Amino acid sequence: MWMNENEPVSIWMHPEPAGRRSARSHRTLSRDQIVRAAVKVADTEGVEAASMRRVAAELGAGTMSLYYYVPTKEDLVELMVDEVIGETRLPDRPGPDWRAALTLAANEKRALWLRHPWLATAWRNGHPVWGPNSLRQQEFVLGTLGVFDLQVDELLSLIGLYNGYVESFVRNEVGWLEEARRTKVDMREWMRRSGPYAQQLVDSGEYPMFARVLAETVAPHMGPDQRFRSGLERLLDSIGASLDRLSPPGRSAASERPALA
Repeated sequence: MWMNENEPVSIWMHPEPAGRRSARSHRTLSRDQIVRAAVKVADTEGVEAASMRRVAAELGAGTMSLYYYVPTKEDLVELMVDEVIGETRLPDRPGPDWRAALTLAANEKRALWLRHPWLATAWRNGHPVWGPNSLRQQEFVLGTLGVFDLQVDELLSLIGLYNGYVESFVRNEVGWLEEARRTKVDMREWMRRSGPYAQQLVDSGEYPMFARVLAETVAPHMGPDQRFRSGLERLLDSIGASLDRLSPPGRSAASERPALA
């Protein structure tokens, strides 16, 4: 993606070139077709499988013809991420109830990652995605706290805590999904196979907290949906407490807490 100092550094600064026929399929391709095909491959086989060669095969086109539309694999992944973020159903603006807005955004993000598990790893250590869909989502989330008199560093810190919780929780969920896809062993089967070793650890008496966690997660009190909501409520309480310290007199962020669904 990075070229020389005189070249655009972002795929979003590269207008889509005029369509031309693929030498192999004799049909005209488009950037949208390539991205949708790559998303399809990633959804079924993982993002690592969405190589230019594999996507070209999905389209019945020559590999080199894809580079005419998308210069690098990194550009392709960026386009894929922004494409699926477009599925997120958020209003144009967050509205006055910041807790309800952040709850909505969290639920939408979790649902999106569960539909497209490769999102959990596709951009984990990469630079931000500044595509149109990604920017709309970012504007919504940052805008939830825009009514408070926060310095940018304070705003980013609070939203960073929020994103950290949501992404960590869902990354753990989809990690199991991806592992099951890769190994054909789901969590239930993994627990069955690990049972003898786990029992050995419990019987040793050296790991009482491990024993407790193991005992209670065999028959958990809460399912994933309830655990996600419960953790999110605690996080929003913490954000609300921070906002109360920064709010004008007479205005309490905590008082805007909606009832649990």
